[in-house]
Amino acid sequence: MSSTAQKQIQGFVTQNAIYIVLVVLIVGIAIYEPHFLSITTLRDILLQSSTRAIIALGAAFVLITGGTDLSAGRVVGLTAVISASLLQDQDYPRRFFPDLPDLPLLVPILIAIAAGLVVGLINGIIVSRFSVPPFIATLGTMVIVYGVNSIYFDMEPNQSQPIGGLRKDFSHLGTGFIGPSGPYSVPYIVIIAIVVALLVWVIFNKTRLGKNMYAIGGNIQAATVSGINVAWNLMIIYAIAGALYGLGGVLESARTGGATNNYGNMYELDAIAACVVGGVSTSGGIGTVPGVLAGVLIFGVINYGLTFIGVNPYWQLIIKGLIIVAAVAFDIRKYLAKK
Repeated sequence: MSSTAQKQIQGFVTQNAIYIVLVVLIVGIAIYEPHFLSITTLRDILLQSSTRAIIALGAAFVLITGGTDLSAGRVVGLTAVISASLLQDQDYPRRFFPDLPDLPLLVPILIAIAAGLVVGLINGIIVSRFSVPPFIATLGTMVIVYGVNSIYFDMEPNQSQPIGGLRKDFSHLGTGFIGPSGPYSVPYIVIIAIVVALLVWVIFNKTRLGKNMYAIGGNIQAATVSGINVAWNLMIIYAIAGALYGLGGVLESARTGGATNNYGNMYELDAIAACVVGGVSTSGGIGTVPGVLAGVLIFGVINYGLTFIGVNPYWQLIIKGLIIVAAVAFDIRKYLAKK
């Protein structure tokens, strides 16, 4: 084989490694258990991965700028509790707000998403205006948000009881579908995730904010010199990320039929892991929507597929950890090779 052909193959593998890994995982599990290759399995994986995809897309905004966001999971928990507490059935015996009339479905959803946006905006202000490293800034807000959510969750008459009895129209958002009942139906939550992914792709690739985001992540000094208002762009980016976490929290509450203040715990690590595995550079400036979605699907296949074939959950954690370390090591090697 000529050196040119070898370079072409090496380049193809490098550019499409994430998709190759996904295919290899699916084929490997299917060889062990052929029933894994079914429409029902695909539907279940997509359903379980939809909210994770929305959260991971939010994290990707921040990671591409060269930052990180540890508050994502706690924002998911806060917005899940807010939306669930405002959308309970009137005849449910343990209502969070006993005298609250039925609100239009969209109102509590927008309130919850706005809460996520506000937290994201606060993160952006702390990072951009006070020059606090993103890791420390979002670590602080992670703890604060969990404290605020726990205080809200512990209010009378709820007193830290799991929130249930959600209205049917809200639960239907997370469990409803288009098409005939069965494996060929398309869940609403999957459609929402696809629409969000398309909108994020447009922002990444077709807007000035997207171009500025990549420029800031690539070289923040050069971006500043070129006239980009770095502080303003970072505030917008963190706010969008927060809003996406908020939407993820709302959908997670609707999908599971309830909420507690511990919802979203560790989701930020799963989101960051999916982004890194999906090719988002830990150094900033690099990342794509298809890559992030592929990263989410890889972990979806691992979680669902390995459970499907009866692999011990602790081994699943080890496999996930090895994939994350390998992805980061690969990313660092590419970064050093460019230098």
